[in-house]
Amino acid sequence: MHTANIPTLTTKRLSLRGPEAEDYPDFKATFSSYRARFMGGPLNAYEAWMLYAAEIGHWNIRGYGMWMIHDAITDETYGMAGMWKPAGWPEAELAWIIWPQVAGRGIALEATHLVRDYAYDTLGWQSAVSYLDPKNLEAIRLAERLGAKKDHDAQTVDGHDVVYRHPDAAALKDSQLRHGIEMEIDHYRDPDFTPKGWALD
Repeated sequence: MHTANIPTLTTKRLSLRGPEAEDYPDFKATFSSYRARFMGGPLNAYEAWMLYAAEIGHWNIRGYGMWMIHDAITDETYGMAGMWKPAGWPEAELAWIIWPQVAGRGIALEATHLVRDYAYDTLGWQSAVSYLDPKNLEAIRLAERLGAKKDHDAQTVDGHDVVYRHPDAAALKDSQLRHGIEMEIDHYRDPDFTPKGWALD
């Protein structure tokens, strides 16, 4: 699938589009930093380039992949969210990474909630997981806010990750969980909203 054919997903404040060449510098900066320590990083310049090429190629091989998250008004790039299943992954997963300078604004929550709906409603996924480093407490908290629960019976990628199983489409439909997620997203969209406590994506 050429990047021009990747569907665009939108919310009130975000636009999710396929990765393009102009997005690479932000990607490289994040994956070359300490922020990427739970995702195989920090990467050197060659490794970052190869991973970005894989992000684009994944769409061609699988027909789905990771979107770049942009501000719907300013077009600023905030990170990535999408669906990821490279060779060796037991299941396709929902994944995300937010650039460090915009973390704590609910962007990952909003983008991943949107991506999960796309996976269920458009692609017909029956289930979804996220493979997380057990030390990545921010990602675990976000998965739990999305309603995912640790699946002790699921196969991990390499034995060093934990598997969080997301609720399926039927469990999410018109649920208290969905309403709670959307209420939280609405709070983060309010420019005067300041979350209390630990900064969360």
